Amino acid sequence: MNRVWRGVAIFVLGGVLGTGFGVAPGFFIFPYVFPPSAAAEQLADTERSKLVASGTFIHANPSDPVHFGKGRVSVFERTVFLESDFEVGPGPAFHVYLVPKASIRSTSDVKDVMFVDLGGLRAFKGSQRYAIPVGVNLKDYQSVIIWCERFGVLISPADLTTAVAAR
Repeated sequence: MNRVWRGVAIFVLGGVLGTGFGVAPGFFIFPYVFPPSAAAEQLADTERSKLVASGTFIHANPSDPVHFGKGRVSVFERTVFLESDFEVGPGPAFHVYLVPKASIRSTSDVKDVMFVDLGGLRAFKGSQRYAIPVGVNLKDYQSVIIWCERFGVLISPADLTTAVAAR
C-alpha cells in the first residue's frame, strides 16, 4: 500500500510542477514571442481639452531588466493619453493608475496609497487613451504609473509636471 501512496504523491507533484513550468513561460515568454501589435489610438477633439499635466515614463529600477517603461504621457481634463513613443516590457494584467504621490520609484512607494485605476493597459507599445472618471480632481495626482495587478509590482512611473497656461 505504501508504494501506491508514493506513486500518487509523485503523480500529484509532477502535475503541480508541470503546470507551474507550463504557466510561467506563458506569463514571461509568450508576450516576447507573440507580442501584440502597437496601439495607435488618437485623441478626439472633445478629449483634447485643456492640457493639465505631462510626464515621461522611466525605468525605475535599472537593475531589473523585465520591468521597464519609457515614453511620454499627457493628462487632459478628461483623458490620460499615452503618447506614440510609449513602451513597457510585456507582462500580465498591467493597469494604468493615477497616483496622488510624486517620485514613485519602487513597489513599496505605492503601498497604502489611494490611486485611481484607469483600466487595463491595451498594448505594450504605442499611443493609448484612458478616460478619467468624473469627480477626480487632477490637482491631487502627481504621477501616472503602469502597475502589474497580478503580481503587485511597479512597472514604470511617470512624474507629472503641471502644464503652464498660455498667456
